[in-house]
Amino acid sequence: MLRVKRKQIKKTEAIRCVLDTENEATEISLDENVTREAMHPADQFERFRELAENRGWGAEEIAARFGVTTHVVRQRLRLGAVSPKLMQVYRDGGLSLDQLMAFAITEDHDRQVQVYENLSWNRDPSTIRRDLTKMNVAATDRRAIFVGADAYAEAGGTIIRDLFTEDRGGYFEDAALLDRLVIDKLEGIAAEVQAAEGWKWASVHIDFPHVHGMRRTYPHQVDLSEEDAAAYGAAQGEYDRLSSDYEGYEELPDAADRRFGELEAEIERIDSKRHAYDADDIARGGVFIILNHDGTARIERGFIRAEDEPPRPEDVEGATVTEDSEIVGDEGNGEDTEPQLDDEEAGDTGKPLSDLLIRDLTAHRTLGLRLALGEQPDIALIAVVHALAAQTFYRGGEASCLEIRLTSASLASHADGVEDTPVAKALADRHAGWASDMPRDVADLWAFVAGLDHASLMALLAHCVSLTVNANRIQWEQKPNAHATVEKLASAVTLDMAAHWTPTVQSYLGRVTKAHILAAVRESVGDEAAERISGLKKPEMAQAAEQLLAGTGWLPSVLRTARPVSRDAGSDAEVFAQAAE
Repeated sequence: MLRVKRKQIKKTEAIRCVLDTENEATEISLDENVTREAMHPADQFERFRELAENRGWGAEEIAARFGVTTHVVRQRLRLGAVSPKLMQVYRDGGLSLDQLMAFAITEDHDRQVQVYENLSWNRDPSTIRRDLTKMNVAATDRRAIFVGADAYAEAGGTIIRDLFTEDRGGYFEDAALLDRLVIDKLEGIAAEVQAAEGWKWASVHIDFPHVHGMRRTYPHQVDLSEEDAAAYGAAQGEYDRLSSDYEGYEELPDAADRRFGELEAEIERIDSKRHAYDADDIARGGVFIILNHDGTARIERGFIRAEDEPPRPEDVEGATVTEDSEIVGDEGNGEDTEPQLDDEEAGDTGKPLSDLLIRDLTAHRTLGLRLALGEQPDIALIAVVHALAAQTFYRGGEASCLEIRLTSASLASHADGVEDTPVAKALADRHAGWASDMPRDVADLWAFVAGLDHASLMALLAHCVSLTVNANRIQWEQKPNAHATVEKLASAVTLDMAAHWTPTVQSYLGRVTKAHILAAVRESVGDEAAERISGLKKPEMAQAAEQLLAGTGWLPSVLRTARPVSRDAGSDAEVFAQAAE
């Protein structure tokens, strides 16, 4: 009748009427509006959902009936499952389609409404998605990578998928279940390692644990068996022949490529036998199985607890050590008196010299060594490296006559997770590489150090010295000169902390004031970006700032390295070069 009122047709106009008793009215109406004239998107979302729920149609069948893709149907079905309250807000123009799609990342209506009611003026879709999933674990998280989507789903876990953006695998909904699966998988690896290698204990952790009070041992060099040596020589010889035969080939034949792979695996297998842990260390030591930052299992071997340490032999047989570290014999009283020799003893050259006389003579020798060593810098360098290496790689520090004490401050008590970072892993790998080269007996260390070429000697010195660096700033410690030296050292080594640290909610933004957050954004991104997030609450502001600062290389002032003045830098370089010669 509306068209009659508009005088578009007469009252007597014949109208074609189709009586359809086979198809559902909802489907007919939806088809009319999808294929002919568009309806409000919210109506379309709800109609698709009704077809799926009431008729039991899958996305493929709905897509085929209405001439759209399956992915589009899945998106419409997900949008149709949004809370009716939010759908009405969308109808009324209070939400955009992009914002509605962000809410559709979860089907939990209560959660959707809760996030909507707590939104500030910033209703960016990314903010909505982040708030909806902050209790979940991204599929890119190391825990999710380690467990895998299939194992998580098999254990009853649900993965939230975002049908409207590149979700990179979605979100694992149950964080507690995921953590349990991580521990279970790590424990399985630990059991295999312990059974295969014979360690006394194996312990699993998601993050690197505190190991204060433990001593770490490393594998030492061992000779290959005759059988392994022969196999290694044969594999290496064939590898060299093949390399010569196919030199210049841009693409290897499949058979040759496979053979190269087999030979490389064999060479690597035998090479791994060149280093082994001491059997006693395995019997009393243990291994940590840790989740690495890239989602792989990390195996750290050779830790010995204090209670498992073997008793240390006394320095002097049948003697004790006083509180003043003075050696006293069974009958002695520690007094500095030189015993008088009677007539019979006077002719006995086998009688040991008195302690007082030995101290007198060795004092003169000490003075002579000080003078001589100060005139031979090449030997002084060997002596320093020997002293540092003895304390770094061996139990006890009595192997050197230089009274140089190496200390390495623990960092785990100052920064959670610092020992599980890529930087810590790189440092540990470097340390393990040197440790595997060290002789088993500290008595052989001097010959080892003295036999190093200059470059290796300097590299070992640099490694040992690097472990003593302590740039921590503690409020109650007043060390202005030490802190000033930290800045000079950072400039000298051209330290760029942007390569090792990024500002995140956990590492910085969630632990400073809103003013600090805005200052960081203003400095690295600009005033407009800072103004855009200035009205947010602290948690939301920190999250938004993390995204804005990503990839900018921004650092707080305490992590920045001052650029050295060119002239001074050149002078320093000359000084260092001369010192190394």
